[in-house]
Amino acid sequence: MEFLTPMETTALLLSLRVAGVAIALGLPVAVLAAWVLGRYSFPGKTLVDGLVHLPLVLPPVVTGYILLVTMGTKGVVGGWLYQTFGIKLIFTAEGASLAVAVTSFPLMVRAIRLSVEAIDGGLEAAARTLGAGPVDRFFTILLPLMAPGLLSGAIVAFAAAMGEFGAVITFVSNIPGQTQTLPLAIYAATQEPGGDAVAARLASISFGVALIALMLSEFLAHRVRRLIGQT
Repeated sequence: MEFLTPMETTALLLSLRVAGVAIALGLPVAVLAAWVLGRYSFPGKTLVDGLVHLPLVLPPVVTGYILLVTMGTKGVVGGWLYQTFGIKLIFTAEGASLAVAVTSFPLMVRAIRLSVEAIDGGLEAAARTLGAGPVDRFFTILLPLMAPGLLSGAIVAFAAAMGEFGAVITFVSNIPGQTQTLPLAIYAATQEPGGDAVAARLASISFGVALIALMLSEFLAHRVRRLIGQT
């Protein structure tokens, strides 16, 4: 990263950190949501499914605004967290992770759910007759077989999280060294005279990260499917 300035390097590393935290925290919830939506029927399932996938169709700025209203220091949830535990999400890297976690969450759920729905229900039925409970069936049957969707969903969501702009800038603003991720740094560079070179460098990095993530997603999913097929 010798061709990057310290500020650009900080933006890149912050983007990796923000996206990594978002996926690490969101993936277990996404697995649970995909399992429930893919395996069970219950009243209000359509509504729950719509709410889970809503960030896919909402303008990111709207998502960021909703987070600002609910998770800001004067919001219902954010105000309680700040007054009770001193936790402040607005204008912080942790808040940026929350914003990208919300916007990338449906991508993980969708990929994992497709894997769950492709699993033969007879395998679960056979395990049930042998006395395996829901948790046992999940960890011994569902989780290994949903691995291709889990890996591809997590990697694609990571790439999308690194590229999120609207929700991040609306919720945590554009503060260099604190909340300025790659997309925000590119935007800031385009607003400065002579910032075209900086914007081009950062855009190239974003392009490369996204392309590598997509290729890695396909490669790993294919390898895992082959390994599962051989067992």
